[in-house]
Amino acid sequence: MTDMKTPYVAKVIVHMGVGEAGERLVNAEKIMSDLTEGSKPIRSYAKNTLPAFGVRRGQPIGCKATLRGQKAMDFLALALKTYSIEHVLHQRQFDATGNFGFGIEEHTDFPGQAYDPKIGIYGMDVIAVIEHKGTRTARRKIQQKKLNSKLHVTREDSMKFVTETFGIEVE
Repeated sequence: MTDMKTPYVAKVIVHMGVGEAGERLVNAEKIMSDLTEGSKPIRSYAKNTLPAFGVRRGQPIGCKATLRGQKAMDFLALALKTYSIEHVLHQRQFDATGNFGFGIEEHTDFPGQAYDPKIGIYGMDVIAVIEHKGTRTARRKIQQKKLNSKLHVTREDSMKFVTETFGIEVE
């Protein structure tokens, strides 16, 4: 494979949905900052009003952090290691463009994270975006070009990349 056809992790998005503002959201932001090695989490807001759950439109209900570069690779390796203790990645977790995601039920599964009854237990979603070099040409504002079909990452490419890079079994 040439260098342009070698997939890489473009970014990793970590999301914690809390469902309410206040102390629980502040605790989730603190935990996310610890897990992502100091990255500042950004709050996510409700798009719709859901009276049954007591959620109003525009109310902060979660937080997320985007990791890039080596920080993304390190976090993804740790998260996959934590996830693969109990689970195996399935083909259905990969989309047609090679991105994949999985959920971690408890933040206490990560090394160095202890249970604190005052804080509670938080789960999170981890989404990894896999790309080839040169994909940015399709998104940039100036001199935007169409992406060559050979540069599209397929589901099979992404599964092979995850198996070879992280040693995770994909069923």
